[in-house]
Amino acid sequence: MADRTNTNLPAEGSVSRPPTPFEYTYDKSFRMLTLGAGILTVLLLVYIFWKIGGQAAPAMREYGLSFLTTVEWNPGKNQFGILAEIWGTLYSSLLALLCGGVLGIAVAIFLTQGFLNARLAWVFRLIVEMLAAIPSVVYGLWGIYVLIPAIRPIANWLHDTVPFIPFFSTKLAGPGMFPAMIVLSIMILPTVAAISQDAFRAIPMKIQEAAYGMGTTKWEAIRKVIIPTASGGIFASLVLGFGRALGETMALAMLIGNSQQVSLSLFSPATTLASLLASTFPEAGANQIGPLMYAAVVLLVITMAVNIIGTIIMNYTTRQTVT
Repeated sequence: MADRTNTNLPAEGSVSRPPTPFEYTYDKSFRMLTLGAGILTVLLLVYIFWKIGGQAAPAMREYGLSFLTTVEWNPGKNQFGILAEIWGTLYSSLLALLCGGVLGIAVAIFLTQGFLNARLAWVFRLIVEMLAAIPSVVYGLWGIYVLIPAIRPIANWLHDTVPFIPFFSTKLAGPGMFPAMIVLSIMILPTVAAISQDAFRAIPMKIQEAAYGMGTTKWEAIRKVIIPTASGGIFASLVLGFGRALGETMALAMLIGNSQQVSLSLFSPATTLASLLASTFPEAGANQIGPLMYAAVVLLVITMAVNIIGTIIMNYTTRQTVT
């Protein structure tokens, strides 16, 4: 007869049992694997900063903070500054986030709140997700040959009509901030829409039913209940979309104009840190390697700062929503 005093054996009629030694080992191995992956990610980030920062250190000592406050980039005179690139990076990304973020959240609401039947919503969701699969160089070509000719008459009409408004103070002769912003908005839309949809779908149905039971209309429930409840996920989507916009390279290099100037005009050419690195590095002389590495460090710092600040705000927003 089996010994029923063995604690590893399940009680008669019980459907539960303690983990086996193999399961203990498997669980511990999985924990160690995930811990190792996390540590490896941190070490990889530190290594990237160390390698790029090491090559940028001579330029940092030579140019100091003036590198961040001047717009001149003249390798012949050994004069380098990236104020125009910093401005173009932040300005284009913020404009794209304003446009693409609002549109992405609207798409997420449209696809998750019963405005379409399930099959049609799946088709629209697939189309939105396919936007993320289009290469950025294709977006750039589309912007050059389709978008710029389409918006140039409207842009020039705005300039001729209200030239005193800083946003319309120049004409759109070709590549510029506005076409780059539109393409960048389209590129971050799938990220914002996908994560926002997950946030909306995570809301328990009882919360929506309670809102309808109190007599709210559909739009009132969305505006006053559903969006505030999903605010943490929505903000996460905006942070990721903003990070995506900050690092975009080829499409902006083709569309933004690569001009060393700081301007509020939506129709003037500009430049970004990523496009500077992409367009200058292949033919860079020895005196440009250090400044370009310095610019890469600045881009990394901006991206890291945006993600850290966004995570802090997102966690605070989530706690406020829960309480």
